Amino acid sequence: MTVENVLTPPSRALEPHDPFLEAIVDPDADPAGGPRPSALGEERADAATRRSALGPVVAVLKQPTLVLSILVLAVVTLWALVPAWFTAWDPIVGVAQDRLLPPSAEHIFGTDNLGRDLYARVVYGSSTSLAATTVAVIVGLAVGSLFGLLAGFLRGFVDDAIMRFMDVLLAIPSLLLSLALITALGFGTLNVAIAVGLASVASFSRVMRAEVLQIATAVYVEAARVSGVRWYTVLRRHVLPNASGPVIALAALEFGVMVLAISSLSFLGFGAPPPTPEWGSLVAGGRDYLAVAWWLTTFPGLVIVAVVLSANRISRALERNGGIR
Repeated sequence: MTVENVLTPPSRALEPHDPFLEAIVDPDADPAGGPRPSALGEERADAATRRSALGPVVAVLKQPTLVLSILVLAVVTLWALVPAWFTAWDPIVGVAQDRLLPPSAEHIFGTDNLGRDLYARVVYGSSTSLAATTVAVIVGLAVGSLFGLLAGFLRGFVDDAIMRFMDVLLAIPSLLLSLALITALGFGTLNVAIAVGLASVASFSRVMRAEVLQIATAVYVEAARVSGVRWYTVLRRHVLPNASGPVIALAALEFGVMVLAISSLSFLGFGAPPPTPEWGSLVAGGRDYLAVAWWLTTFPGLVIVAVVLSANRISRALERNGGIR
């Protein structure tokens, strides 16, 4: 007899249906006949998953102002995409007998000096205004993020050169810089959008640089660089995805600012030529009739204010989640 046989106790032969065997073989079994603990754990995990999926929706619904802001931007976006769903009036051709009619059931926003339905012109003008704003945000976001990404990651001379250039841009008022760029590019909605986007490059660049400086010192970024990964691959895979949150929140904020800037330039006559409807030009067209037709400037102005405030409210919500530092 070996030492192992002496130290090892004899095994107990158990029947296949012995309750003691079932309790040992299946530790999750419940002698009372209820659901197994593993099943309960799975149900709890499923419930937690559902709660986590619905968490953002519930958080949004608890903020009435945020819900209202989302609805406003959704309606204005639908105006821009499918304006014919919201009005049957022609925004270009008017009726001479309907000149300067006040708001009514037939003409919700009234009519202008040429008998055109003002509500139809506001709805159709949202396509031009929002398209220009979107182009401006894309230009500012793309160019500014690229400069900030390079400045924060490469540092040294590149960082100093880029940020000094951004300081020069910040020293010039954005509207004045936009006017200078429009003078160089020419009039038109697209040129106005590009000019406004380039005028906002410095803001995006500074936010992106601040995020990249913080992320570039993270352990996983240093490990990627030490392991021999190319610097542009590190930027694309590790730095850019983690630094994009605050920049997107800033883009939502700049969206409202750019709506106001593009409307201001359109008010000054740098936007789309008549009779193309645009929010800023609609306000400008009604300033000569303030004494007799207050609605010509009031309703387009209220739409601009509603869009700007809604974009700012959504930006604040994104800021709480992403954090603009």
